[in-house]
Amino acid sequence: MDQEKSKSNGNNKDATVEDKKKQENSSDSTSSKKHAPALKENNYKQISIRGIPLLENVEEVKKVFNRHLHFTIVKDRDVATDHDYYESIAYTVRDHLVSRWIRTNQYHFETDQKRVYYLSLEYHMGRALSNCMINLGIENSVDEALYEMGLNIEELEELESEAALGNGGLGRLAACYLDSMATLGLSAYGYGLRYDYGIFAQKIEDGYQKEYPEN
Repeated sequence: MDQEKSKSNGNNKDATVEDKKKQENSSDSTSSKKHAPALKENNYKQISIRGIPLLENVEEVKKVFNRHLHFTIVKDRDVATDHDYYESIAYTVRDHLVSRWIRTNQYHFETDQKRVYYLSLEYHMGRALSNCMINLGIENSVDEALYEMGLNIEELEELESEAALGNGGLGRLAACYLDSMATLGLSAYGYGLRYDYGIFAQKIEDGYQKEYPEN
């Protein structure tokens, strides 16, 4: 009799433990459903520009340069040309620039700032690579990194073609305006019409100017 009672008590305890586990599982599933949006929001927060390292030193420049040469350009030192090296360093500088660009846009969005839209038929911006390195303050780091890898920054800069966005004085004036607004921290954007060769063919019809592609 005592053995049967102990068996029955043991079975009752097992059943009680199983019931508790079921209740805990059901409560966990219910709570997980309630907290699912919060968890999803926390997961989204991991998608952030803040976790991307910047070009703070020479070693970081070399690391990013090698990554772009091998994984973006898909070349190695045995087959890479000078133009491939130029594109690799251009992508390297662009990464540093884009991280600041995104943070600036985030700040303008969060503070609900007004935007300035500048309209021009021409934008004579000049070469972008050297200009960006100077403005970002990374020219010395990039120069030293390329030197340690046996490359010359000045030779690579000469491979860049200027954007065909105009060739007149108005284009240079537009570039100066954009540089000034950027220096002042204004949320400014430049818009224009992009023609092949950077200029359009002008015709006068019925006393009015008509623009046509030059080619």
